[in-house]
Parts: sequence; structure tokens; C-alpha cells
Amino acid sequence: MARLKDLYVNEAAPALMNKFKYKSPMQVPRFDKIVVNIGAGDAKENAKVIDTIITDITTITGQKAVPTYAKKSVANFKLRAGQKIGAKVTLRGERMYEFMDRLFNLALPRVRDFKGINPNGFDGRGNYSLGLKEQLIFPEIEYDKVEKIRCMDIVFVTTANTDEEARELLTLMGAPFSK
Repeated sequence: MARLKDLYVNEAAPALMNKFKYKSPMQVPRFDKIVVNIGAGDAKENAKVIDTIITDITTITGQKAVPTYAKKSVANFKLRAGQKIGAKVTLRGERMYEFMDRLFNLALPRVRDFKGINPNGFDGRGNYSLGLKEQLIFPEIEYDKVEKIRCMDIVFVTTANTDEEARELLTLMGAPFSK
């Protein structure tokens, strides 16, 4: 599954070096990490929700997820500081490239009426955020065992300085941006 990492080393990095006229190979943008996050507002009433979310993310990414906690108390949301409200996993190295490969080539094409991912998800510093409406697009998730369809956020953290560099990096890696 190191196909995407080989693609970066052999094709994407040299193409980026030529396009942006970098003087050193160390200036070429690369992926730092991918963060997958699922938030659950209904975890306040039912603590078992966090366990199912952790199981889902662990199944999808192949790495154990950790719970996330509320930083502040918000009375309107009936939320206390320190309460579990979701789960996340941070992928680096081989697992990151493997997850990216499965996301771009298996999961996203399974989305109904898929026309590409939104090209406006960049933050101005070379990082890209993507939201998915359901976890069922991943082939690892069994439809019968899903209690509730949940949204997930995926953040691609790169070493790129600008959005243009990050967009080119993601495009060369196979990200299906909409036109």
C-alpha cells in the first residue's frame, strides 16, 4: 500500500519542485499528518456512543482513536468541561498514505452523486479540511452494525506555505477536486 508514498517521491515532489522553482528539495511541500475527527452531541445522554465512534474510527483508519473532551462548560448545550464529546485519530507515515489512498480511490467514489471535493476547504496556511456526511462510504464499515449515521471531519496538514502549493500537492496525489 505504499503506492501513494512512491507516487509522492517519484512524481509529485519533482513536479512541485519544477512548478514552484524551489532551490532545495527540502522546500517541497509534503504531508505532515491527517486528523480524522467525529463529534457527537448526543454523547451527553449516552456514554456508549463514544465507544461506538471509537470503534468506527479505529476500523476505518487502522489506528486506535482517542476520546475528545469539552474544553468549556456551555449551559445552553447542557455541556460540562471535561465531558467526552467525540473521538479523533492522528495518522502519520505509512498509515497516513494508506488512509489517503483508500479515501481518494475507494471511499469518495462511493458517495452518491459525487462530483468532486470542494476546492474551497483550504485555511490560508496550506492545510485542507474535508467533511463527510456519513461513515458508510468506507468499505470497512458494515451497514447492519451502524446504530446512527455520523459525520466526520478529515484535515490534511501539509508543510505547504500557501493554498496554491497545497492544492497542487493534493491534486498530484489524486485528490478528486470538483471543477
